[in-house]
Amino acid sequence: MEDIIKSIKEKAGFIIDMDGVIYHGNRLLPGVKAFLKWLEESGKKYLFLTNSSERTPRELQEKLERLGITVGEDHFYTSALGTAVFLASQKPNGSAYIIGDAGLIHALYSVGYTINNVNPDYVVVGDTHNYNFESIQTAVNLVLKGARLIGANPDISGPIENGITPSTKALIAPIEIATGKKAYFVGKPNPLMMRIALKKLGVKREEAIVIGDRMDTDVRCGLESELDTLLVLSGITDRDAIDHFPYRPRYILNGIVDLVQ
Repeated sequence: MEDIIKSIKEKAGFIIDMDGVIYHGNRLLPGVKAFLKWLEESGKKYLFLTNSSERTPRELQEKLERLGITVGEDHFYTSALGTAVFLASQKPNGSAYIIGDAGLIHALYSVGYTINNVNPDYVVVGDTHNYNFESIQTAVNLVLKGARLIGANPDISGPIENGITPSTKALIAPIEIATGKKAYFVGKPNPLMMRIALKKLGVKREEAIVIGDRMDTDVRCGLESELDTLLVLSGITDRDAIDHFPYRPRYILNGIVDLVQ
């Protein structure tokens, strides 16, 4: 165990998931404060890279502040921002019908996109609590008329304090089934997210490690981008579930707390 922790701590850049790694809902996980203090004092570069598209970086920063942690807004990057970058590269100044919350809406506005529920270029779905039949019906008909279907992330579910909550892939499924069209997902494990993270950190892939709680997004994204991966068992994946996948993370720990005990 000591050798594993030493190897992890030798990395220069840390790409860290949030849900299931840093917190569950509004409950901070053990060891997180000590770990972030170590990152700062050691001069490590780190980025919170989350598939959650609900919140803006500012809102994520404020959430951590409410949990007793103060870090700069530039330490956060979301699948909503990645989605906006992707769409802006595909069709600059386009339009979209959005099923999502403030983080996704703000990200698309920031790259010059407008909201359009008549003839949009894209239908974009992200994590949201504002999910209803009317919005799904509208999305289905817009896709049938030619709008391209985009998911901010491919997560089926995410951890909360008292269990799990449906995520984007589950929310977008009715649109795919009703239209016969498959969505393109931008968040992890899309390599686009990892390229952006490495660029923001200013480190080489050999110098970085991905820390996450999901085999299908965090670990896969790291593996496909040739980064070392650390799976923590404090979120959506337990030890038994690891064997359901044809690949493995480089390291496995119970949680962030194992790095600072």
